[in-house]
Amino acid sequence: MKSTHKWIFQFLHCMGEATRIDNLTPDQLDMVQKSIFKAIEQGHHEFVTELCKANPKLILDIEDEKGRNIFHFAIENRQKEVYSLIYGLEEEKRHEIAAWFLNSGSMLHFAANLSSLPQFDDIQDASLQMQRELQWFKEVESVIPLDYHESRNRSDSITAHELFTKNHKKLIEVAENSTKGTATSCTVVGALIVTMTFAVAFTVPGGNNDNTGLPLVLYRKLFKVLIISDTISLVSSTTSVITFLGVLTSRYAKDDFLKSLPTKMMIGLFTLFFSIATMMIAFSCALVIVLDGEAWIVIPSILFASVPAISFVWLLFPLLGKIFMSTYGPGIFDKRNKVKP
Repeated sequence: MKSTHKWIFQFLHCMGEATRIDNLTPDQLDMVQKSIFKAIEQGHHEFVTELCKANPKLILDIEDEKGRNIFHFAIENRQKEVYSLIYGLEEEKRHEIAAWFLNSGSMLHFAANLSSLPQFDDIQDASLQMQRELQWFKEVESVIPLDYHESRNRSDSITAHELFTKNHKKLIEVAENSTKGTATSCTVVGALIVTMTFAVAFTVPGGNNDNTGLPLVLYRKLFKVLIISDTISLVSSTTSVITFLGVLTSRYAKDDFLKSLPTKMMIGLFTLFFSIATMMIAFSCALVIVLDGEAWIVIPSILFASVPAISFVWLLFPLLGKIFMSTYGPGIFDKRNKVKP
């Protein structure tokens, strides 16, 4: 497979050399243009990028039957690899592309349309899909000159921001319900942990000294670990509950899905996971203190006690990782692209 991939790239390079615009007849140029736009539509970005690297004039000099260039089409089909070719252009050329205004509007109007393409099949959570749509819109907006931000298209006479709000109204509602459902479930779990960890501070294993009232196991190291773990669990779970309450009472404006809500969800999920882990440590310490010398009971009990933490990692930790990478990761666009015409 690696060998085949290598030969395909070399073959694509040869195709690029053979498709130089100056050497093509009108029929051949039409065939090249249709092939490139078909490749963008089907997600074969390597075909497009390799041809454009071999023949950079293709980036600026081709358009489809509706007058769209490859960047309009890449935005419409959410092909980030093809769109990233724009970062290799000089600022003057970017402005020239930004001025490419069609009946349906500028590139920003294309970014404002809701994508229902299979590129989002790997994004199962609606809030992450909404975040991805906002990332596309904000990225295209950063390339477009300020003069075009409030321009209106000729078909509906609305701005790109108004079009984005109109097209994403249903997705915002679905993302809001999804986020509220996760936050509500986690709030219930966090509240239960708060209740249990608070009660542990007044239920000391081993009992108290009748004369002093101090715990009999006060000077044992495991007891100190138990108290510290319980305190950390109480603080973490309380923080988690407060954070998720902040999520539930959020206004859920479209821009909140870009960073505000994902950040709150990350803090809430991380503190909840941390509180579960420390609660299991406190439980294990209490078990060892109460059943001192009964290893045949203690060890299986501790192993079973780790099941909730493992279940949480298995169920919700992937969501936490996806939110982090989507919000604070390297981003979906390759700004190091240096294909210059």
